[in-house]
Amino acid sequence: MGSASLSRLQGLFAVYKPPGLKWKHLRDTVELQLLKGLNAGKPPAPEQRVRFLLGPMEGSEEKELTLTATSVPSLTNHPLVCGPAFTHFKVGVGHRLDAQSSGVLVLGVGRGCRLLTDMYNAHLTKDYTVRGLLGKATDDFCEDGRLVEKTTYDHVTREKLDRILAMIQGSHQKALVMYSNLDLKTQEAYEMAVRGLIRPMNKSPMLITGIRCLHFAPPEFLIEVQCMHETQKELRKLVHEIGLELKTTAVCSRVRRTRDGIFTLDSALLRTQWDLHSIQDAIQTAAPRVAAELEKSLSSGLDTKQLPTPG
Repeated sequence: MGSASLSRLQGLFAVYKPPGLKWKHLRDTVELQLLKGLNAGKPPAPEQRVRFLLGPMEGSEEKELTLTATSVPSLTNHPLVCGPAFTHFKVGVGHRLDAQSSGVLVLGVGRGCRLLTDMYNAHLTKDYTVRGLLGKATDDFCEDGRLVEKTTYDHVTREKLDRILAMIQGSHQKALVMYSNLDLKTQEAYEMAVRGLIRPMNKSPMLITGIRCLHFAPPEFLIEVQCMHETQKELRKLVHEIGLELKTTAVCSRVRRTRDGIFTLDSALLRTQWDLHSIQDAIQTAAPRVAAELEKSLSSGLDTKQLPTPG
């Protein structure tokens, strides 16, 4: 049972990280649940060994003792003797989320730990919903940080916010082309840009490929950000910078990741689903899509290296 279950724990799956929970604690909890599931299976039947046991001789009236060959179970591998079969199981963590953030967190087990490296090298985009609050600034860009300044925001409109977001997206798209080392004058590079396959060649600062306002009800506003190479702190700072561009101040009250590569909120396992069978099913469901996405992204990355660069 244990080895059969272990063979199905080879791949990637996503969980939903609630706010206030550190990613290390989440990983340790998932690892513990997997160990419980692997060790809960029925142990294999013990091996039978021949032992010579002392007993009365049959048909003897004088109760003479003799050694009789008897088959008895060997208990050397019994869990009560040697302990549980599985005591450690490595769970790899993909693009991390800090304690204050929530959303999709990709984990890998078995061969999935190597796939996490492939996901990193593929430079896949991630989606976030970020909630901002106009009218104040704090030392760490968070709503519950130390208050630094309070400002008015009556002059801020949806149109002004949309204009600022369009400017941010435009500047980041130029940066994306620069870090990709592509010359958009070539036909191959142009086709990659149309298909949205342009990726930076190496590590870069946060790059925003799309940003839009989902809800605007001052002092609150909600934006959706599609980006790569980001940290949650940079997203909070982005809200602060949007406030400054709007001639006011703003803090971030929530950061939630809604997509990491192919993994979305719909495919993320809730805390009540962090068990062996649910994780095995999630791995099997995601495997074909993971393979297809990595093949597409990594192959386009190889093509990018062969394209001419601006001289």
